[in-house]
Amino acid sequence: MEEKQLKDQDLKDLNDICEECKKEDETVSQNLILTGYKLCKSCRISKTIFPI
Repeated sequence: MEEKQLKDQDLKDLNDICEECKKEDETVSQNLILTGYKLCKSCRISKTIFPI
């Protein structure tokens, strides 16, 4: 029972919605795997250039 709840929660996290701009993008899950943050490509670049 606990395994199913954990899997459901993991699937909710992989919804490809950026935490910054709230837009859906396929690069969100890629960046989540690479960096651990749910950011789309454009938000990741802007955070790299302007890290405020």
